[in-house]
Amino acid sequence: MRRTRTALLSAFAMVAGAAGVASAMTPANDVSAAAAACTVKYQVQSSWSGGFTANVTLINNSSAKSSWKVGWTFAGNQKVSQGWNSKITQSGTAVTAANESYNGNLGSGASVSFGFNATYSGTNAVPTAFTLDGAACDTDGNGTPTTPPPTDPPTTPPPTDPPTTPPPGSKVDNPYAGAKVYVNPDWSAKAAAEPGGSKISNQPTGVWLDRIAAINGANGAKGAREHLDEALKQKGSGELAIQFVIYNLPGRDCAALASNGELGATEIDKYKTQYIDPIAAIFKDPKYASLRIVTTIEVDSLPNLITNVSGRDTATAMCDTMKSNGNYVKGIGYALDVLGGIPNVYNYVDAGHHGWLGWDTNLGPTAELFKTTATSNGAQLSDVHGFIVNTANYSALKEPNFKISDSVNGTSVRQSKWVDWNQSVDELSFAQMFREKLIQSGFPSNIGFLIDTSRNGWGGSARPTAAGPTTSVDNYVNGGRVDRRIHLGNWCNQSGAGIGERPKANPEPGIDAYVWIKPPGESDGASQVIDNDEGKGFDRMCDPTYEGNARNGNSKSGALPNAPLSGKWFSAQFQQLVANAYPPLP
Repeated sequence: MRRTRTALLSAFAMVAGAAGVASAMTPANDVSAAAAACTVKYQVQSSWSGGFTANVTLINNSSAKSSWKVGWTFAGNQKVSQGWNSKITQSGTAVTAANESYNGNLGSGASVSFGFNATYSGTNAVPTAFTLDGAACDTDGNGTPTTPPPTDPPTTPPPTDPPTTPPPGSKVDNPYAGAKVYVNPDWSAKAAAEPGGSKISNQPTGVWLDRIAAINGANGAKGAREHLDEALKQKGSGELAIQFVIYNLPGRDCAALASNGELGATEIDKYKTQYIDPIAAIFKDPKYASLRIVTTIEVDSLPNLITNVSGRDTATAMCDTMKSNGNYVKGIGYALDVLGGIPNVYNYVDAGHHGWLGWDTNLGPTAELFKTTATSNGAQLSDVHGFIVNTANYSALKEPNFKISDSVNGTSVRQSKWVDWNQSVDELSFAQMFREKLIQSGFPSNIGFLIDTSRNGWGGSARPTAAGPTTSVDNYVNGGRVDRRIHLGNWCNQSGAGIGERPKANPEPGIDAYVWIKPPGESDGASQVIDNDEGKGFDRMCDPTYEGNARNGNSKSGALPNAPLSGKWFSAQFQQLVANAYPPLP
């Protein structure tokens, strides 16, 4: 993979300050020593051509604090690029590191550590003066290298692979790399009970926290803490990632009734205090610090503010409301800030799918909206570890029989009714294209993507093996496409779908992993009205008799009959997915 941290080229031994050497007695009347607000130990832990990793330990010599800020000034052109265990801001050469929500309490005599990666050229002089909340600090124990960094950067380029041991407290480049992924026993038991289900029941799937009650467990399902405890058992001596879906925004899914949530459009404070804060309190329990907690942040939310608002023929009144009151942006910004401040949490923001955002008029505005959201309500770009596409959707990972650059008798496939001027024809090409667009908008070049492949296999006897006839561009595309939906906009319990690629890390450039965030066998929505206390409505797109709307070109819905509420077990769908799996199941 390509991302933040390059391997060590050199390591510097640090002077241990007073440790290990004879120290002089401090005179009782030495006012300057007594007045120091804190002691700071700044250590360059590793260095490479054009960059370094530093760790800062702060010892509070003053009265207890509920929050803190450490300041210093770089002597050269050092620029912080990534931090952990503190919120770091920089203006010119001046740097401020403020506490995160979970480490603000600092008793008298207590210590706290944080770290960062930075870039530089020329010399990398260690800062000599620090402050705590504006008061001068002692730098005794300052980690000045015994061998100073070279004046010129090394000529040998750093290795492209990240170090096997990242700096303490830092996030790894890819949470899926080298790690097992949590198998949800609740889902696994249901899958294993189905005909053929044992073939996939050992696969990792997402844990959906789709309402407040789900945090502590509801209707017999495990809560977040129970899942984390089980994850510790599955982890053993290696690394393990566990996947949670954060999904309970006010006015949730403003353009789809089947997945509406429990919170009204204005209940942003309740979202923060009764939903996000309790989840964060569980995630940051030191008991779970060894787990890699991966979050999918708010499925099908921000893209609605681009495509389903006034000015678009797919506009809805609720999406206009959510754009106007700003509660999608406020809620996601808050979630990114609070969860992103936990050292072992990796946030991936939902980014729709190619059949939703793949058009020229959608890509740029969506990238800018994501950047705005990721820098609002306390969030920083560093709180976003990546993005995820195709969550709970059916778009094919790869269309093997045609590509976006193909043409038939001089007519581009983009002009076909299926592609409809889209910029991509499948999820892999969309994810890689959108990743570049996000980097252009300001996200760091190390950003990674996930693709949900739980239900986009499209196998079975109906899977085309070659391109369609060249009699017309529509015949060429329709005859060769493996995605057999009636329309690219159809999303509810799709007939003919199959299990997709099995979860795996680093499958393609720019892609952190293929994942199963939507557990196969869990319904997208009910085929008819079903009373419930979860705020879920009846969406006609889940009704197999529905003739469609503007969002799906007024086409049939393609939904399976007799489906239960969204998230409930749908045996018929599960059996279809297993039968149509591609690659085929053993």
